This record gives sequence, structure tokens and C-alpha cells, in this order.
Amino acid sequence: MTILEIAPRPQSLMLNFFGIHVLGRDVALSSGCVIEVFARVGVTEEAVRSTLTRMVARGLLRRQRRGRRMYFALTPRAVAVLRDGRERVWRTGAVNRDWDGQWTLVGFSLPESWRRERHDLRTRLTWGGFGPLQNGLWVAPGVVDVAELLGDLAFQDRLRVFRGTVLAPTEVTRVLESAFDIAAIAARYHAFLDRWSRPGALGSDALGGQLLLHTDWLECVRDDPRLPAEHLPADWPAIRAEKLFHSLARRCAAAARAEAGRVLDCVPALPADS
Repeated sequence: MTILEIAPRPQSLMLNFFGIHVLGRDVALSSGCVIEVFARVGVTEEAVRSTLTRMVARGLLRRQRRGRRMYFALTPRAVAVLRDGRERVWRTGAVNRDWDGQWTLVGFSLPESWRRERHDLRTRLTWGGFGPLQNGLWVAPGVVDVAELLGDLAFQDRLRVFRGTVLAPTEVTRVLESAFDIAAIAARYHAFLDRWSRPGALGSDALGGQLLLHTDWLECVRDDPRLPAEHLPADWPAIRAEKLFHSLARRCAAAARAEAGRVLDCVPALPADS
């Protein structure tokens, strides 16, 4: 398996890389060691440097210099994003077996000229498990902390947030089919199973294999609103895919950690205002 078969975005790879090796350690990594690791999964030096620059501009990484070398540390915003991702992968899980019938609804009306704002809102809602039920109305199964999800957006007065249940004659399955592309979600899990069930899928490089595995899995989880299992097919592929991910992640963890200790150039992260 090669990077071309999975083709994750460089920023997704970068976030996962820092999430695995930096989150919770309060250290910064040199650009040189990041370039070396990413070369193992087919990402060019130019792409790495460009991605690091973009992530600094987006407030996800911050630079610090030591001698002639440039290092990169996580910002508080990145830490929050990565902790949420870790929670989603290791605790919340990909299968929702305890839905209580509650829905969270977000209504909004933004001018067509607010393209960036609309994109940011929809991106946040998708990450929060929402799908578009109809124009300007998004729904998510379960209780979602919308204030936490959208609290820093500047147009709070244009949002309307509700919580409730589905009543007859509306059917839950029709809501799910309208708001979410169930076939596409299932297809992503099937693709994950196809890629990572192959013998030797992790490859001989534990560090590179771990990075691709974690990035591929988080891409699946990121696009999955955790629909209630009781309203999905009995053979929902997320169940098998999650088991496979956990098995492979455990298998490569020790070797990847040892290799990271050998190749990563880490220094203590400086205070953000230094």
C-alpha cells in the first residue's frame, strides 16, 4: 500500500502526526524531522513546508527558533481539536448503540455573500455529527453541545438551536436518509476494510504505517455522524472497521514509538507569548 492509494490531505497527516507524537508532551518538533518522516509516506519536502506554513497561518501551529533550526509546537486551538479527535477515536467510538431518541437541531440563515462563514459553519456542523435536513436546518442524533461546537463563531445571533424528538407521521429512518448519505458513509468504512485487511498492510516502516493508519481512520470517523445503530443495517461496516483499526493500532504502537524516539528532533515548547 502506498500514499497514492490512500491520498490523505497533507494537513490531515500533519494533524495526526502531531496528535500522536506531540499532544500531551509540551514539545516542539523540528521541520527537518517532520520532512524526514513524511518522505516515508510519499509527501515531498515542499508539501511539508507549505503545510506547516498554512497551519501556522490558521492558528494550529506556532513557530519557535533554536539556533538555525525551526521548530513547531501546537497552539491551544490545535490541542482542543486533537483532544476532540482522540476522544472520538478511543472513547466515543464509531458505533452509536445508546441513542435515546433525542435530536439536536440548528437553524441558520446567512447571506449568500458570506461564503467563508457558511463554509466554516457547515464544516463545524459536519464534525459535530450534523446533516442537512433541509435548507438552513441541520440535525444530529443525540445531545450535542452546540455552544461548545460553535461558540467562537462571530454570527451567533443568526443561529437557532433546538432539541426534540421525531413524532408521527415522520419516521426516524426517513430523517436519516434525508440528512445523511448513509451509502457514502458505509462505502468509506468498506474502503478502510479493503485497504487495511490486506496482509502486510502496515508495511515494514512502523512509523509511516502508523501515520497512514491513524489518518485514514480519523478521516472515516470525522465524516461519520454516529447514526443510531438500531436504525442501520445489522452488518454496519463501522463495527468491523473499528475492530480492525484497534487491532492494527495496537500492533504497530510499540515499534512506531521506538522509531519516533530515534528520529524525532524534539525541544521543550516555549510559552506562547515568548
